[in-house]
Amino acid sequence: MSKLPKLFSVLGLPVHVMSDYPNWLQERLELGQGAHVVTLNAEMTMQAERNPALADVIRRAELVIPDGAGVVLYLQLLLKQNVKRIPGIELAEALIQSLGKSNSESNLPSKVFFYGGSPGVAQKAADYWQSQLPGLTVAGTHSGYHSPQEEQYLKQTLSSLQPELILVGLGVPRQEMWIAQNRHLCPKAIWIGVGGSFDIWSGMKTRAPQWLGKNNLEWLYRLYKEPWRWRRMMSLPEFALKSFVYSITGKAVVI
Repeated sequence: MSKLPKLFSVLGLPVHVMSDYPNWLQERLELGQGAHVVTLNAEMTMQAERNPALADVIRRAELVIPDGAGVVLYLQLLLKQNVKRIPGIELAEALIQSLGKSNSESNLPSKVFFYGGSPGVAQKAADYWQSQLPGLTVAGTHSGYHSPQEEQYLKQTLSSLQPELILVGLGVPRQEMWIAQNRHLCPKAIWIGVGGSFDIWSGMKTRAPQWLGKNNLEWLYRLYKEPWRWRRMMSLPEFALKSFVYSITGKAVVI
């Protein structure tokens, strides 16, 4: 098994730092251990501060990655760590690609399930990946909009199919809470909340240019494309202020 990731505290929430997240998760899959992966950013951190249930879910996750620019800068500037941003969409893509390639060489292919998004979007995202990776086995897809009866059917389907990778695109905090409540259905699977990744893979939306992402400015592109996000973006200055105050108390330490 690969070396365990280092664990740090960012405003009281855990963040795991390591050099190769996909390989670590792939090894857990091979060992049948499973994991809940949380992609932590400033907005989720502020939500967790006001939502103890969400904070508890994040603390119980096996892997919390530094997805947002605010979290990365906190680790770099306040905790003096040589850390790079790991966007959740890129981690999910790396795992999908790994499974697609390994399936071509295996008699027992790993299965991926896509859950979330508007009607038809999860299927389009799955179709995109199958066009890119013919060896990928898609266990199924399901919209994020459904009745309680359909939700029960979804849970029965997951329990029956036992996919190895389950991508949940319901938005924060709904996807994190849903995973925590239902991961017992597939205890050996890797579960990842992927937010709006299905919209990107399906071609409905585009990601920010690479140079913005590399400079921790992807949030600015999202605001440009979706101005209604401005209220949500207020979490960034709030996170920055709280980070400064929290750091000078001496509580920002490795845990």
